[in-house]
Amino acid sequence: MDNRDIKSFKGVWVFAEQRQGVLTPVVIELLGEGKKLASKIGVELCAFLAGDNVDDLIPELIQHGTDKVYYVNNKLLHNYTTDGYAKVLEKAVEEYKPEIILIGATHIGRDLAPRIASKLNTGLTADCTKLEIDEEDGKLLQTRPAFGGNLMATIICPETRPQMCTVRPGVMDKAIKDTSKTGDIIDVKVDLSEDDIRTEVLNIIKIKKDMIPLTDADIIVSGGMGIKNADGFKLLKELADILGGTIGASRATVDAGWIDRSRQVGQTGTTVRPKVYIACGISGAIQHLAGMQDSGIIVAINTNPNAPIFDVADYGIVGDIYEVVPQLIELLKDGARLEELFNKG
Repeated sequence: MDNRDIKSFKGVWVFAEQRQGVLTPVVIELLGEGKKLASKIGVELCAFLAGDNVDDLIPELIQHGTDKVYYVNNKLLHNYTTDGYAKVLEKAVEEYKPEIILIGATHIGRDLAPRIASKLNTGLTADCTKLEIDEEDGKLLQTRPAFGGNLMATIICPETRPQMCTVRPGVMDKAIKDTSKTGDIIDVKVDLSEDDIRTEVLNIIKIKKDMIPLTDADIIVSGGMGIKNADGFKLLKELADILGGTIGASRATVDAGWIDRSRQVGQTGTTVRPKVYIACGISGAIQHLAGMQDSGIIVAINTNPNAPIFDVADYGIVGDIYEVVPQLIELLKDGARLEELFNKG
């Protein structure tokens, strides 16, 4: 494949990552963003789906905006392996030549994308938070945080195709479902054997999670260094549980070892867009704001009235979280009092 013959490459592809027959949430986000990109350059939006008996996922991809689904069905793809998935995606790209490939920056995506880029001898931009089309020449402008989130770098791939990037989950708007939409299904034939796969998945052990994933939560109660110690998260979790939400954290609290890194919100953590984001004892560093400022409603609780977090907050409370949060909890537990307050308003 001559990857410098740029004009021979057409279409925007989304890698439809699935685990045990379920699409990962980032796929729907990529389809939404991919549709925007495809519309701007006048090409089709396509999805690439690989697995073993995951045909049921094809209608879901089409209903979320896909014009074509390229599909590889093979029992050797039942579980993800780098060798197996890399070979089938590489062969599909060589045959059908998409100009853009979007892959979620998940554990699988971060493993697969560099392997494909290397095999195809093209560029890859990792962990993108913004994608645009250059108005002059149609190139993909891929923006990602650099130097610990202190600046944003926009990267292009001018000389080779496809243009590849991994995209951070939770950043892009999800595609809108249209049950009336139709699309084409292309059965991609790839000669895949056990000899092509150097690893064997013996068992998959799921980690038991007692908290809602940040990207799935409608309400997030986050803690910063203002909570003073790790025990402060117990108070925040009590508030989150009453609200039916989950807890998040600033990078500083994660670095201090107070909470697991999976709870980190921000440019170097998880980007979130909940309906309600409650920031407790978080000053509002630019890296944190970049990961939560698109939330529906932002409530800030901080002892410093000049904290930057108040600049993006819809509601602000100047006070100690150990005084404010317990009062909120008691108020939420008292349904009659809540009703009285709403009736007064």
